[in-house]
Amino acid sequence: MDTVIFAIHAVLWILGFLFLYHIPLCRRRGQGNPPSYPRTSVIIPARNEETTLPSLLVSLEGQSLTPDEIIVVDDESEDRTSEIADRAAVKVVQSEPLPAGWTGKTWACHQGAQLATGDVLLFLDADTTVERDGFVQIMDTYLEAEGVLSIQPYHRTRRLYEELSSFFNVIMMGAIDAFSVLGGKLKPTALFGAVLVLSRKHYVESGGHEKVKGKVVEDVALAKELRKSGIPIRCRGGKGAVSFRMYPHGLRQLVDGWSKGFAWGAAQIAVPSLLVTFAWIVGSLGTVRYLAESSFAGNTTAIALWASLYLAYAAQLYWMLFRIGTFRVYTALFYPVSLLFFIAVFARSSLLVLLGRRVNWKARTIDLRGKVTQ
Repeated sequence: MDTVIFAIHAVLWILGFLFLYHIPLCRRRGQGNPPSYPRTSVIIPARNEETTLPSLLVSLEGQSLTPDEIIVVDDESEDRTSEIADRAAVKVVQSEPLPAGWTGKTWACHQGAQLATGDVLLFLDADTTVERDGFVQIMDTYLEAEGVLSIQPYHRTRRLYEELSSFFNVIMMGAIDAFSVLGGKLKPTALFGAVLVLSRKHYVESGGHEKVKGKVVEDVALAKELRKSGIPIRCRGGKGAVSFRMYPHGLRQLVDGWSKGFAWGAAQIAVPSLLVTFAWIVGSLGTVRYLAESSFAGNTTAIALWASLYLAYAAQLYWMLFRIGTFRVYTALFYPVSLLFFIAVFARSSLLVLLGRRVNWKARTIDLRGKVTQ
């Protein structure tokens, strides 16, 4: 067995502890004088969300601290989204027709922000659910420091195919420099669009969603505009505060969802971060290859060493995943399955971007240059 190759793969394994080392969560303030909260408007862009919107609205109603205003922007839905929102104690806005040069979500968020009366704007995707006392945790964490708070919801999986999102989640969170071993010494290069909290002042100063109106991956682009304006960004994990179930309608939705902008978003991330995550992936994949080769060769010493490293990669992956969502142990143990799926979908996403191809998303056709048609 080539000990140098083994040593290289062991070093690449260590890289996994560098880019996703610590994921801080939202926390309530300690005991003391009751805090004074600014007037807050929750803005929910919703298109064809009849199956997810009820859970979010019910979760907001049951909070110990409730938002001052909830605005649902119905983005030309073709299902019962508007009817469901009308039955709740929220303000329902029917979106104006989608203008040229805008994507659906950015246009809906922009309209909601224009109508909101709060000093603080909280954008929530319609497929999120705020956990018990999650709203007060989000607001307390936001008020800890100046700037923008972005939260990646805790990913709840139910069906087997949903486990295939594992590597996408790990790489998405690890590559943005928000949770690395260096902690706050690095500035996040992206944010999470599913849960975004910022003051109206900062929203206006950065140009808000109008500034990134044609971007398919608007959260990465918006982070760039916020940094240009000198507005600090903090990222948090959503465990215990806010959760979601990504792509619950089948494998095709999952493939299209991740294909929609993953490659484009990855291209906007800082090169050093991309290289570290890429090297870690190479190491995990190479370990599988050399374990297989050793097994075919019948080299018991090599099998033992490569099997131990394989289990180390699996254990490390699970250590990452259990902080991100409800991913199962077997997902980490048989990680080559989800890793190969990630590589295939990433290749598809890259090809779609390079060729300027289109994907269908929520009954709209999006070419990955930002043009949207019905």
